Amino acid sequence: MSRVVIVGAGAAGMMAAIAAAEQGAEVVLLEKMDQAGRKLRITGKGRCNLTNTAPIKDFITHIGPDGRWMRNCFSIMFNTQLMEFFEQRNVPLVEERGHRIYPRSGKSLDIFLALINDLEARPNVQIRKNCAVKSLTEDCHGVRLQDGSTVRGDALIIATGGLSYPTTGSTGIGYRLATDAGHKVIPQVPSLVTLTCQEDIPSELVGFVLKNVGLTITRPADNGKKVFDSFGEMTFTENGLDGPIVLSASRHVSRLLHDGETLIAHIDLKPALAPEILDRRLITDLDSNGTRLFHDALRLWLPAELVQLALDRLHIEYYKRLNKINGAERRRLLQFLKNVEFTLNGTGDYTTAVVTQGGVDTAEINPKSMESRLVPGLFFAGEVLNLDADTGGYNLQIAFSTGYAAGRAAAALA
Repeated sequence: MSRVVIVGAGAAGMMAAIAAAEQGAEVVLLEKMDQAGRKLRITGKGRCNLTNTAPIKDFITHIGPDGRWMRNCFSIMFNTQLMEFFEQRNVPLVEERGHRIYPRSGKSLDIFLALINDLEARPNVQIRKNCAVKSLTEDCHGVRLQDGSTVRGDALIIATGGLSYPTTGSTGIGYRLATDAGHKVIPQVPSLVTLTCQEDIPSELVGFVLKNVGLTITRPADNGKKVFDSFGEMTFTENGLDGPIVLSASRHVSRLLHDGETLIAHIDLKPALAPEILDRRLITDLDSNGTRLFHDALRLWLPAELVQLALDRLHIEYYKRLNKINGAERRRLLQFLKNVEFTLNGTGDYTTAVVTQGGVDTAEINPKSMESRLVPGLFFAGEVLNLDADTGGYNLQIAFSTGYAAGRAAAALA
């Protein structure tokens, strides 16, 4: 019987442990915290969006830096197999908007319990909590713990997660262990995270949600090239932008911002209307509401929360009647409705980031087994790898799939 040591009892580590145990291996699962699966239990605001039903061709387009690398791993466990896995363990699932899969109960705890109950029922699995790892053994098949003891195996799986949500135990130690084993580790930045703005956010905007808006982010250092362009929902924070499309945007801009670049966010408040059509509507509205005062009439085109921002930026007289608005002022209003700009100068930190961008270079990992190409018997799974994805269940699927593949392959080592 082979002995597999797994560092990290998160989504990837627990799935790896189950997969290895199913193959008959003796499994030792090490967790530095006093409880397993802490991050998993708060995932998706406690609801746990565990996968997405998108076909693999579309699925991999949501993964960076090279989603195609996941094809071999997904051939072992993909969304259908993952859903069957949990349904067989009495967790009914439901599909919601955007093809996102959740436990029907709406509780991430049910996903965690399915995993931990499975593991605790297996006589060949030992879960050791409060076990902080200090370093690798010489053969990289085991680890030395902070208490001075050593845990050895025929294979070692590093599934320590990234740096996001450090209160759940994410310290980034997996990156150091990978480096000690000779692996290249891509520098880390927060991802799926809020974006901060240079401009002050008016107090009336904080917490305000914009639905069905367009968000484009451009890069002044590259002649205004677009680095992100999407449509959806966003909100304002005390110092920047948040919400689904902003989190998705952060995947594409976080590294640029952490490298010191300044980017421009362009918010299209009327994405369904072409500029020329919207301009004709403005002309009609101005003509038919000619005696209304400008500050009051802004509610024709904007929610109340955006009125003061418009007044501050448009520089049109507060008490001006609409029939006195000239062509230049109308065009400024049109420009505001189609392009509210904010200067981006950073991101939130790891305490709010959903995932970590960067990690163990996948070029040095076998994409089917998750085994190191440099050190036989050493495996990696989950967020410690240089893989991150959009919101929508893609990241947890990566964790479960890489964990399952690593566990099966590690157990096969005699």
